[in-house]
Amino acid sequence: MPVRRTLILSMVFLLFATWTTAADPPTSRPSPVDGEQEQRFRKFGQDFSGVTLVGRFTVSDMPNAEPKEERYTITRVVKTGTGDFWLFAVRIKYGETDASQVIPLEVKWAGDTPVISLTNFSIPGLGTFSARVVLYDNMYAGTWRHGKKSGHLFGHIEQNQPGKAGQPASR
Repeated sequence: MPVRRTLILSMVFLLFATWTTAADPPTSRPSPVDGEQEQRFRKFGQDFSGVTLVGRFTVSDMPNAEPKEERYTITRVVKTGTGDFWLFAVRIKYGETDASQVIPLEVKWAGDTPVISLTNFSIPGLGTFSARVVLYDNMYAGTWRHGKKSGHLFGHIEQNQPGKAGQPASR
């Protein structure tokens, strides 16, 4: 009996040790910013400084309405030292508001593709927004929410001409 009990206890211990080891995350992880990601960050900062997103947006509760024009002028984009945040120097026009601001925005990466992500993000003078915007191949597309309004946005990305800023965004 003691041999059988020892064998059973050993098997239970082995199963438990295997299960806890598999469930525990590795203690040493590679750096989240490897050389390839560092290159993506550098390229993103260069490619999206001095551009204007030119496109259209829809409003979900107005399915038959024509999409409205929008423009987002981005003067400069710089990576912060905090997580996935970047500082975007932008010019935004919303209703009667026309302002230039520096806004910290989260940029997530789907492989080599940047995705701007805002969740209940308050922009001074404009309100609170949520959005997911994919930037790829000189185009952008995504979803937005402002209060009870929401919709889609899409368009292309233009390089600003030296000395000539793009038109501000409007929504």
